[in-house]
Amino acid sequence: MKPVDDYFLNQKEPYQSIMLYVRSVILNTLPEVEERYSYKIPFYNCHKKPMIYMNVLKGTDYVDVAFVQGILLENQFPILKDANNRKQVRSIQLKTLEDLDHDNFVALLHEASRVLSKSKKAWFI
Repeated sequence: MKPVDDYFLNQKEPYQSIMLYVRSVILNTLPEVEERYSYKIPFYNCHKKPMIYMNVLKGTDYVDVAFVQGILLENQFPILKDANNRKQVRSIQLKTLEDLDHDNFVALLHEASRVLSKSKKAWFI
């Protein structure tokens, strides 16, 4: 079993279901995305650069779906929040599957991929 699969299967509910659903949407929406296991969490790289990562932050009760260049997307997608005063990362915080607007998330994935494709590097701050 791959480390990413292991990571998901070791999550408690409802986090496991949320993460597996988000993973399937990412992989089905962006065929060019590469799933990796880095820093002990799942990352999704696009254009050879990290684009999204998922985890449950300590002391929280939600899945944090974090966009590496989220600061460039937050005006167009107000669902993206700045948790923990991060410099460039913005995230969607999901407590339930119903918290995710599928169509808006798909549009966000496409835009994040487009923005990242124009960047020289993922971490610019």
